[in-house]
Amino acid sequence: MHILDLGDIQLHWREDGDPAGWPVVFANALGTDFRLWDRIVPLLPKSLRLIRYDMRGHGLSSCPPGPYAMGALVRDAERLLDALGVKDCVFVGLSIGGMVAQGLAVKRLDLVRALVLSNTAAKIATPALWADRIAAVREGGIEAVADATMERWFAKPLREGAEILGWRTMVTRQPVEGYLGCMAAISGTDFYTPTSGLTLPALVIAGAEDGSTPPDLVRETAELIKGARFELIRGAGHLPCVDRPAEFAGVLCGFLAGIGHG
Repeated sequence: MHILDLGDIQLHWREDGDPAGWPVVFANALGTDFRLWDRIVPLLPKSLRLIRYDMRGHGLSSCPPGPYAMGALVRDAERLLDALGVKDCVFVGLSIGGMVAQGLAVKRLDLVRALVLSNTAAKIATPALWADRIAAVREGGIEAVADATMERWFAKPLREGAEILGWRTMVTRQPVEGYLGCMAAISGTDFYTPTSGLTLPALVIAGAEDGSTPPDLVRETAELIKGARFELIRGAGHLPCVDRPAEFAGVLCGFLAGIGHG
């Protein structure tokens, strides 16, 4: 277990692969921890330096009082990479993790060589929608939104299997304050203008069955970044690294090879 103490916050992180290899950094989705990437890591080249961390308010990272600003989440990632001596990484972010990726690339191009934005957007939903979800969680806990979240996240085959119970439990066991804090961060984020100024290599991935960030929304974000490559994974929901790991890893490995990363 690795805990990075940054004074005001402690971040739980893990490293796999070659510590001297080309770095690839992964940021998780709302309501998940870095186990989200468990099925992807074994499918990637062992020569890479693979770094995962739990976002603030999630997993084993600390949970400061909310609400959170997206700038704080970006700063957490920035300080983690600075502390680990990471430069020129490929930053892979899913959902809110993809928003962190965009913000970090805008702020610190020395840290980010290329982006992989999975099931995310420059702006996700509306403040009114997030206000409703925040109110529901404040009243009834994460349990109040868990079933609807599973419905949006996963395609029917996974939802009907026993595995769905594990993912539902992961979500409901996150700290409520952290979940609320990150929902507030998403609600307050509109990256259309800063993301449209990015020119670095980018792979943007959508799931055909995603009910949280539908393919058209994800494609719209891909079109903001000059030269970005858009990939649609059939049969995948909001977490294609979970329900279509081989396809996700294949697309990711192809992108890494194409930019000479590793």
